[in-house]
Amino acid sequence: MTRTITVGIDGSPQSLAAAEWAAREADLRDLPVRLLHVWESAPAALAQDPILGAETHRYWTERVPRETGEGLRPRHPGVVVTSDQRSGPPADTLVKAADEAELLVLGSRALSGLGGFLVGSVGQSVIVHTKTPVVFVRAGEQEADEHVMDPVGIPSAATDFRPVVVGLDTGSSDDNVLNFAFAEARCRRTALCVVSGWHLPAYSPYGLAADASLNEGVARRKAADLTRVLLPWRQKYPSVKVIEVSRSGSPAGHLVDVSHDASLVVVGRRIRRNPLGVHVGAVTHAVLHHATAPVAVVAHP
Repeated sequence: MTRTITVGIDGSPQSLAAAEWAAREADLRDLPVRLLHVWESAPAALAQDPILGAETHRYWTERVPRETGEGLRPRHPGVVVTSDQRSGPPADTLVKAADEAELLVLGSRALSGLGGFLVGSVGQSVIVHTKTPVVFVRAGEQEADEHVMDPVGIPSAATDFRPVVVGLDTGSSDDNVLNFAFAEARCRRTALCVVSGWHLPAYSPYGLAADASLNEGVARRKAADLTRVLLPWRQKYPSVKVIEVSRSGSPAGHLVDVSHDASLVVVGRRIRRNPLGVHVGAVTHAVLHHATAPVAVVAHP
């Protein structure tokens, strides 16, 4: 089966932004795009309605993927775009579709006044039940947002990509997350900014000036750990420029700060064996809700 970039659509501004992002990503990866519209069967009472009945419901479910595809193809002539429909619970249906895809792309409403994402229950459920990378794209996301400004300070899609950003815990780094991030940077021909946030030992608030040298030693060790973890990846991806950022403080806060100048932010999501609840991790949860660039969530053991 041909692997695709699958994007969930429902006709909303956020799903249309996701479809555009998916088409651009497909062009970079030389993959087809599958537009998937998930709909739930009309309730029995609604199906009998002469105006809002089953025929009207079917018309709109067919119209959304058809019109989205018709709008997408002329803007991305080099990308094969197919449309599909599925009936059933949205989260379960999207998870099944993700298992057949190279990448799943979903739209997310922007948080008013904050610039981050509003990830609903469907999106969160999909994240925790699939091992396929999931990318969230905000409503209003434009192609030029992923690129640096042109020489006179005007947004342009013709300039170089902004860096890809990935969060890394040097104590538990994972190959899935790093491989995804390096590959994304390589296909964009841009740098990869690896951000590692860490906290000073508990003694630091009490030692004041006497602990300054100890704190500096911790910082040097953390920076050295980051360099060590990334060394084999630099060798595997020699064309990717790597920017190492090792800072004390909140890992999520550092990632959100750096996201303002990123084309894509990559975070990990540990696969949990407990089937109860929705767990994406504190850092991933914060980045999803406050980053300003598209966010890719990559599952790892």
